[in-house]
Amino acid sequence: MAAAARSTDRPGALDITRKLAEICGPAFARFAGPADEVAGRTARWVAVPGGPHAAAEVLRLAAAHDLTVVPRGAGTKIDWGAAPAQVDIMLDTGRLAGIWHEPQASAVAEIGAGTPLRAVQATLERTGRRLPVDAPSPGATLGGVLAADEAGPLRHRHGSPCAQLVGVRYLDADGELVSVGEPGTALLGRAGPPLGGTAPGGAALGGAGLGGAVSGGAGLGGAALGGAALGGAAPSGGELAGAAPGGAALGGAAAVFGAAEVLGLDVARLLCGSQGGLGVLVSATMRVQAVPAGRVWVSRPVWTPLEVHDLVRAVLAARLDPAAVELDLPVPVSLPRRRIPASHPSVANRPDHPAVTGRPGRPAAAGSLVVLLEGGPADVAERVDRLVALLGPEAVINHAAPDWWGRYPFAPGDTALRIEVPINDLHAAVYALRDAAGTPVPVRGSAGIGAVHAALPGSLPPERVASILAAVRGVLLARQGRCVVVSAPAPVRRAVDLWGELPTLPRLRTAKAHLDPHHRLSPGRLPGGL
Repeated sequence: MAAAARSTDRPGALDITRKLAEICGPAFARFAGPADEVAGRTARWVAVPGGPHAAAEVLRLAAAHDLTVVPRGAGTKIDWGAAPAQVDIMLDTGRLAGIWHEPQASAVAEIGAGTPLRAVQATLERTGRRLPVDAPSPGATLGGVLAADEAGPLRHRHGSPCAQLVGVRYLDADGELVSVGEPGTALLGRAGPPLGGTAPGGAALGGAGLGGAVSGGAGLGGAALGGAALGGAAPSGGELAGAAPGGAALGGAAAVFGAAEVLGLDVARLLCGSQGGLGVLVSATMRVQAVPAGRVWVSRPVWTPLEVHDLVRAVLAARLDPAAVELDLPVPVSLPRRRIPASHPSVANRPDHPAVTGRPGRPAAAGSLVVLLEGGPADVAERVDRLVALLGPEAVINHAAPDWWGRYPFAPGDTALRIEVPINDLHAAVYALRDAAGTPVPVRGSAGIGAVHAALPGSLPPERVASILAAVRGVLLARQGRCVVVSAPAPVRRAVDLWGELPTLPRLRTAKAHLDPHHRLSPGRLPGGL
């Protein structure tokens, strides 16, 4: 790093601050404070550019002074993953916010990376539409969701957010603005409106007032490299057909993967799950759909992972077209039992009944399996009837989601795990985790696609966490599954292998070497220390 940038106490640091203020405005450039950190690594400066051109200037300044840059937005996942080797400039994307769409006809929306997801949904809802994206992180922005490839329950039917991507605009490590999109998409292949402004025929969510932003690429979600996922199921290919009309650049992907392969590669999805390590997302063009007229949640208590396995198989085989199939297996809580006198009519002539003897009967339900059905009211009602008949008399119909729906099972300070495995082996993975931990472990997530999260107590020493990971990964290896550490206390994060075996690492290394050869973007955040 340049000597002038090594300390904010030196005259050269003041020069960097002055230049950042010229680019972003005096109110949007400053020395970093204690709260400006990425997985425990504190930044030196914070820059909040007001548009893509200003963001490009920040990156060019960083290149000129050999400084590292880590994107940050709302910071909802800023503690996920590995700590970066160094954070010189934290590029806050909160002012890269806005949404442009054609309310009556467009099936897509171009959205600024710093736009809070809930603001996107509120604006689209005015025209009867939505993004089929329900990332669990409260306050997350679209850029942060894509950087982490963070998916919620709706992933079951619609795929991950990155699977719904049809185009992006992003900045490479040298500050060049790159556009990638599907030919024929009206919003792509031409200059978009200034981010933060009002586009003709569209609604603005714009400007500095939105204050959200990308989660800094802090997620571990699957960076798709030619269809192979890093930590997540790769979406099907072919949804991005390559460069936008008018000669929009394909970035460095053509040089990395070959021009013939680019058309089927989904170049834009290189950024998904890349933790800001391959480019800085400026905007994304996403598919939108009509808000379903009917939504019903059908729940059933469950006791064991094997029971969940059998129920999920039955639900999927019934062709009910569920929008989501979610599982919640909290740590079971023993309920006090009231002993009933042997003379009570309900146990007359049954002296061995558990209520009389005090012996435990069937334990309280360990959790819930919930199926979401969406569509037209009549169609949903018909499918609900079939589902209730399938799940039996314990099924309960609700018109609102349970409290735990779309939430992670872990809390700040826990060691958070993500397990992905073919659905037929999900029960084996949960049993393996329980056996390795020596106790029930809270598990929650999309049982219908075999993607769940689990939580280990943050008090577990690193060597204990490492032994649990080794045992679970050994079981998953034979089942084509993986277990990733999403977030963890600093001692655990430093001591354990966060990702496990990663066959796509050589290809990721190639992409990093081409797109960011000087390792200026989020260095060390990607697997393999990239």
